[in-house]
Amino acid sequence: MPETTPPRYDVIAIGNAVVDVIASCEEELITELQLNRGGMTLIDEARADELYEAMPPAREISGGSAANTLAGLATLGLQCAFIGQVADDQLGKVFRHDMRATGIDFDTPVREGEPATGRVLIFVTPDGERTMNTFLGAGQFLPAAALDEELIASGAILYLEGYLWDPEEPRRAMRRAIEVARNAGRKIAFTASESFVIDRHGDDFRAMIEEGIIDILFVNESELATLTGEDDFEAGLAAVADKVPVLVATRSEKGAVAIAHGERAEVAAVPVIKVVDTTGAGDQFAAGFLSGYAKGEPLTRCLKRGAICASEVISHYGPRPEADMLKLMEERL
Repeated sequence: MPETTPPRYDVIAIGNAVVDVIASCEEELITELQLNRGGMTLIDEARADELYEAMPPAREISGGSAANTLAGLATLGLQCAFIGQVADDQLGKVFRHDMRATGIDFDTPVREGEPATGRVLIFVTPDGERTMNTFLGAGQFLPAAALDEELIASGAILYLEGYLWDPEEPRRAMRRAIEVARNAGRKIAFTASESFVIDRHGDDFRAMIEEGIIDILFVNESELATLTGEDDFEAGLAAVADKVPVLVATRSEKGAVAIAHGERAEVAAVPVIKVVDTTGAGDQFAAGFLSGYAKGEPLTRCLKRGAICASEVISHYGPRPEADMLKLMEERL
């Protein structure tokens, strides 16, 4: 596809296709089950079954970091497509239905046989903190052969989820997707996802940054420290800012910073009456930011969009927006 071809999609994402199983619980259960409070732990299917049995009553909501971001973008009126793999099972059908019902194109072929569709078992304590336990399932076997390269080349931005960099097969698929997108003159956005992913694959990420492969990098404060080795936030920013065209760093209640082509912008977090569930906060911040970036809006306005989206999602259970986000943007921007 020549570089002059106008994009069909605003954002195309590659990520985990998982269903979130979310339950409220007391602190004691976190301790009893020996969970990594506030973090994300990869688990096998046996552990997933064990934790599911121990969960209080739960809600099942289609999730996955990049898929959540696309759901936010779609509610903001952007044209999106998703690449990810589910199994031919009930949770796979739920995930596919939810994506398409949100207006996101999703046509990756299902994987036959084992393992099952991925799921994330999320325990939410009374303070709103979420502890995630992820069984990646079929998603961790996404092959390069499943990529629709014409689709990838038709997106203005290719958004990649760091979580999916961990398994070998989808990592190869994402490397191929990067080649296709860059050859088509498209932008590459990358979310680091979690510090443990950087611990395992930081050399890959730092190499991509040094080579100028990443155009937009999303990190939170702890991920930035893990990536750069700098505990000081400002030192971490300085270590990366001149190596990526757009750097976005979120700091929870302390707001967010973006540095793009030497320009720096900061915003405060948008206050919420009660933090119910922080699941998806970073995903929706990325959605808000990209919704402005895709339209060429000023950097501060992109950050404000991100903060508004993050504040909406932490005010209810689940990782995807429930409010009329276009109306919310009109009211708060």
